[in-house]
Amino acid sequence: MKNFSIRIEGLKKTFNGEPALNGISMDFSAGLLHGLIGSDGAGKTTTLRLLAGLLRPSEGKVSYLKNGEPADFSDLRPELAYMPQQSSLYPDLSVKEHLEFFRELYKLPPDVYARRSEELLEITRLGRFRERRAGQLSGGMYKKLGLMCALLQSPSVLLLDEPTNGVDPISRREFWEMLYGLRADKILIIISTAYMDEAERCARVHLLDSGRLLASGEPRAVLKENGAASFEELFIKKGSIESSRPGKTGGPLK
Repeated sequence: MKNFSIRIEGLKKTFNGEPALNGISMDFSAGLLHGLIGSDGAGKTTTLRLLAGLLRPSEGKVSYLKNGEPADFSDLRPELAYMPQQSSLYPDLSVKEHLEFFRELYKLPPDVYARRSEELLEITRLGRFRERRAGQLSGGMYKKLGLMCALLQSPSVLLLDEPTNGVDPISRREFWEMLYGLRADKILIIISTAYMDEAERCARVHLLDSGRLLASGEPRAVLKENGAASFEELFIKKGSIESSRPGKTGGPLK
């Protein structure tokens, strides 16, 4: 397993002249579970798409490191998996057919695919639903299938855009249990979420509000440093401060 880390410096992104990110800088250390925390319009999806190479920054820099040394994005690309927020699966394909489709996409050897797919079916508890079509899965099961397809290639970097959005509490808990199970593999995981309670489940958090970075660090340390008892309180305090600063710009964000 290669250890990849990502660093962004002064990152800005505009859409039709409207700012989505306003010069943010963050470090995503290798092997940790990082949370991009913020409400709708905070800039979480834009950040993930920039990290995945799906967008180009308007200003600033995205740097990749492999085993602590500078690397090109081409080195990271085969090791990266991205699970978008919007539906990305085929409703008429079964769970098994999705796995076979991604096996071909990733060009996995038969023995590697057989072992990996069985592992993932057991972890997600979708083994007895192999023949069920994606369109007939519950919201939680659908998200698990998406994660399973992303993990089939054994990535070193996993980007998840609000994977628990809209699913029931039990499915949310099970999804996080699966993420915790990946920690032994030392995967760099970056997950975006608008759920404040999920912030405390991350090893590192990066709080975004209207395209600006409010704070970064270990969750408890961030709360202590900002004199807040919860992330809801922190967002209220820091968000109101940021909004009152000169030069604060509004507009539609992504």
